[in-house]
Parts: sequence; C-alpha cells; structure tokens
Amino acid sequence: MNSGIFDTNDTITALSTSPGTGAIAVIRVSGSKTFSICNQILFSTKGSSLDLHECGSHTVHLCWVKDDEAQIDEVVFTIFKAPNSYTGEDVVEISCHGSVFIQQEILSLLVRHGARMAQPGEFTFRAFMNGRMDLSQAEAVADLIATETRLGHDVALRQMRGGFSGEINLLREKLVDFASLIELELDFSEEDVEFADRNMLNQLIIYILEKINQLIKSFSYGNAIRHGVPVVIAGKPNAGKSTLLNILLKEERAIVSPIPGTTRDTIEDVITIDGIQFRFIDTAGIRETSDSIEAEGVFRTYEKINQASVILYIFDISEISSDELISIVAEMKKGFGISDKPILLIGNKIDTSTELGSTALTDRASTELSDLRLYRDKFAGIPGIIFISAKLKYNINQITESLTGWVNEQKLSSGDTVVTNVRHLEALTRTRDSLLQVKEGLNQNLSGDLLSVHLRGALQELGEITGTITSDDLLANIFGKFCIGQ
Repeated sequence: MNSGIFDTNDTITALSTSPGTGAIAVIRVSGSKTFSICNQILFSTKGSSLDLHECGSHTVHLCWVKDDEAQIDEVVFTIFKAPNSYTGEDVVEISCHGSVFIQQEILSLLVRHGARMAQPGEFTFRAFMNGRMDLSQAEAVADLIATETRLGHDVALRQMRGGFSGEINLLREKLVDFASLIELELDFSEEDVEFADRNMLNQLIIYILEKINQLIKSFSYGNAIRHGVPVVIAGKPNAGKSTLLNILLKEERAIVSPIPGTTRDTIEDVITIDGIQFRFIDTAGIRETSDSIEAEGVFRTYEKINQASVILYIFDISEISSDELISIVAEMKKGFGISDKPILLIGNKIDTSTELGSTALTDRASTELSDLRLYRDKFAGIPGIIFISAKLKYNINQITESLTGWVNEQKLSSGDTVVTNVRHLEALTRTRDSLLQVKEGLNQNLSGDLLSVHLRGALQELGEITGTITSDDLLANIFGKFCIGQ
C-alpha cells in the first residue's frame, strides 16, 4: 500500500529511544519483511540461527546480533506479530546496549539486509493507516511524549485511549443518520415526501451545538496544559515586578534595583505549580519615557500583555490611590482589548508603607495583624486584590493559588473532554458554523438540498478530526512534526 506521503510497502527501522549514549537503546523494525530481515542478524546465544516466524507473538528472547561471524552485541528482542502490534504490522524491537557505535552498527545491518530508515512519524502513521488508532489518537502520541507535567500526561493519555475521538464519533454518527434521511428525500424529491423529522433534526442540532461549544470552550484549559500558561507581570517602574518574578521562580532571574527603568526587556522562565506549567514574563515598567531603549521595552510590554492568558498587575500601595487603580485597570482592558482576560491585582510593599499611619514592619505576623485591614479599607471598592510583601515573601502563596484556581475553573466548565490541539479547535469551529447554518435553514423552512450542503460540511469537519476524511497534505503536516522513531 502506498499512502502518497510514505511508502508503506517497505520494511522500516529506526532508533526509538533518544539519540546518544545510554544504558539501553531500542531499535524498532516494522513491515512485512521484518522477520526475514531480522533472521539474518539475530542468532541464539549458542550461535545457531533463529526463525522469528516460529516465535510466539509478544515474547522476549536473548540473542546475539552478528555481522556474518563478527559479534556486535548481546541483545534482547521482543516480537509482535500482525495485527497485534503498535503499527498493525510484524514488529521487532531490539534492546541493545546504549553505545552509539552499537546502535549504528545494528541499524546499518538492518538496512543492508533490506530495511530502510523510517521517516519522522512513520511508525505512528502506519498505526493510523492500519486502523490501530485514529488521527486524533496519533496526535496524542506526540503530545504524550512531549508532555512535561502531570496534567499534560493525563489529558494526552485520555486522548490516546480514544476519549476525545469517541465523543466526536458519537456526534458524527448522530449527524450521519439524519443526513442520510435528508439525502434519501432528495432521491424522492418529485414525490414530495419527508423522511427526516424537522423538529427532531432541530433538537439534534441544538444538542450537538451544545457539546461542540463545550469542547471549544475547553481549549483555553487544554492549551494551557499543553503549552503552559503565559503570565505577564506588569506595572509601573519599581513596583516590585522583578522581585516577584525571582520569588516565583525561586532564583535570582531578574536584576532588582531601586533605579526606575532597570528592566528594559522581557525576561521569561517556566515553572510548574500543581501540575500546571506557567510561563512567567517580567516586563519593563509602564511609564512615559524619553529613553529610546526603555521606550522599546515598554512597547514590548504591551505586546506581551496582548499575548498573555493572565496578567499580574503589581503596584506599590503607597504610591497609588483607589481611583487611579480603577482607571488603570479600565484603560488596560480598553486599550489592549483584554476584557476577557483575568487581571490579578497585586498590592505590594505592605511592609514599608507609612501612608496609612503605620510604621515600617519587619515580619509577616505584624504585617498581617496591624496593616492588612487598613490596606483593604483603602482599596475597598476594588475586590480581589492580593496584598503582598515581595521583600518579606509574604502572601505569595495567594498568587499561585489564584493562578492554579483560574486554570482549574476552565477545566470544571469544560467537562471531562479537553481540546488541546489547534487543528481540532479550528475544525470544531467550522463544524459549529455549518450547524448554525443548518439551524437557520430549519428556522426558514429551507428545502432538504440546501440543508444537506451544510450537513455535509459539518460531517466533513468532524471526519477530519479523527481521520475518517483526510488528505495527503493534512497527513504530511501532522506526521511531519513527529520525531524519527515515533
């Protein structure tokens, strides 16, 4: 079989573990000639030849890899017979010692005896082509390998097991049933009969739209899990942005100075909190400046604010009034068009303020007992402010709890199935558009031929998610992003 992007008639091989030296390396071979090729290089520990065709599937054997009479390595190989393998083909996985020399020698032997080196993603592509997994499950394999967090692992594993594609297939099946009845009506158009109940179709469209809207909404959570949540730390110069970044990262990542305008470019780093990856971005202080370099830093701050999922706006409580803070927040929402993004307000320097008649504080306990109530009173008209002392590292946990709480709220609102892939999001959005056209057509009592056009469009988009409907360009784009050996 030739797919158009890979020749699936060949027997392929590649290193399936990370390149480089290690204790163990695994070399995978897949294809119709796998056993005959491996028979030429694998020999029993007693030196006799092996016949892998006679070995049981899912069995493990100790043997030697030999190049004619020269011993290359003592290895363990595992045999998987079609169709019960990862690719759906005959597969052998050779576990050898992790020397780069040994790896290359074995791969060279396999190629010399008839295999070819696999292209990126070619093993998983064969699993898709042979019905071992659908397209969204194949994409989840890459996500599972790349994930760096517990939540990312859980979501990718659920998708790889078919949780997401199962829901898509169920929705598609419901649509197919009705679309078939509409198409049947077209065959009997001259007899003016209706096989599809329009009221039931309308109820079905409403139901599917609700499900699809839930999936679309889940993308903000899924994207955060897959790529991390970009969090911008913004504020005026000397508000404590760099100090806060250093505390969150638990290292001196940014230069802290009392001189305004010290941070002139964005500084980024990533940490994981409760299984969620956050990418914190320290930015230049927002102010009018004649310094061209600092002005460029402020411009980049604006760019990062637009790109962020969450904004931490930190301010010195002694240098800003309640009215000014309200004005700043309103200006940010209007000027950056971020009305849908959470802005977490951080009131800093509660240990040093004397504006409210307090004296400088030296420990967290006295801060909490004496001044916190007064600061809350000053900004009583603005709910949700987190009051901290970056200097004393006081109340920082409230920031991290608020961030993880926001992410988890997205999960609760999206249900169990989470969309993490932009391709899936775009297909779902186009599906929704087609179904809205069907719904509008039903309201206008349009004929079946007009309804069927949009029903076919919705089915097309849902089919592309799972790979029921594909093109070579789509497959090349997806599997081209995989690594060799996957």
